[in-house]
Amino acid sequence: MKFLSVIDSHTEGEPTRVVLDGVPDLGAGSMRERLEILRDRYDWVRSACANEPRGFDAVVGAVLLPPVDPANDAGVLFFNNTGYLHMCGHGTMGVAETLRHLGRLHGNVCRLETPVGTVSATLRGDGAITVENVPSYRRDKALQIEVEGLGTVTGDVAWGGNWFFLTQDVGVAVAPGNIALLTDIATRIRAALSPEIDHIEIFGPPSRPDAHSKNFVLCPGGAYDRSPCGTGTSAKLACLHADGKLRPGEVWRQESVIGSLFEGTFRLDGESLIPSVNGRAYVTGEAKLLLRDQDPFRHGFPLT
Repeated sequence: MKFLSVIDSHTEGEPTRVVLDGVPDLGAGSMRERLEILRDRYDWVRSACANEPRGFDAVVGAVLLPPVDPANDAGVLFFNNTGYLHMCGHGTMGVAETLRHLGRLHGNVCRLETPVGTVSATLRGDGAITVENVPSYRRDKALQIEVEGLGTVTGDVAWGGNWFFLTQDVGVAVAPGNIALLTDIATRIRAALSPEIDHIEIFGPPSRPDAHSKNFVLCPGGAYDRSPCGTGTSAKLACLHADGKLRPGEVWRQESVIGSLFEGTFRLDGESLIPSVNGRAYVTGEAKLLLRDQDPFRHGFPLT
């Protein structure tokens, strides 16, 4: 029988499951190299945590590892119900809050190595956490694609730690009652993109008076982000700056489809845009997942 020790949290509604123990040795290479080993040899860890019967489609997992650079607090590999993520903003907040919960932080700043670079999380006494993300940028402006059943859809392609196609005015309000329809629209958009962009972000007017816009984000695997999406907010900041609509230090308040909020801002380091995203994360449980040899679903099963 194998086991995986985990701590669960949520960041503005989006779950994170941090795996503390039970993962086979992934070596001492970079986070990118360790990710390849996890994916190629031990993908059962991901499936057992994120898929049913222990998980569900919105769970994002984070394998906690020793850092390459001892000056950093930890390394982390993110995954979901169908594969692996380059980076995860809400997950980084969840990892930081988990480390605080465990008493493993010295001070209020947590530095984490990811496959796409080192990020930092600053924890405050009021429960908020600010993540300074990897450099973000817009690759394509006003890209037009033909989408089955929708016609021509226009959007930007941007990097915020993951790749995003960002669009608005799809004819459906960004609201909880439209999640099934928004999921269908975003799935059609993703299928029309070549090469495929794995995150689709749809914007609309906010419901909250303190927000600038409201978004629906379709993640790889078909789940929607309950939070406003940390890497998606970073991509949005890059687009806003490229259009001259947001300056360094100005705050963009991004509402999610369920009404939670991230606050985003950025600084410039030469020509690089460095985004920061602020939200709240809360630990919700501690568990030991048991993987019994006799259990035919010990490694989970994906819903198709």
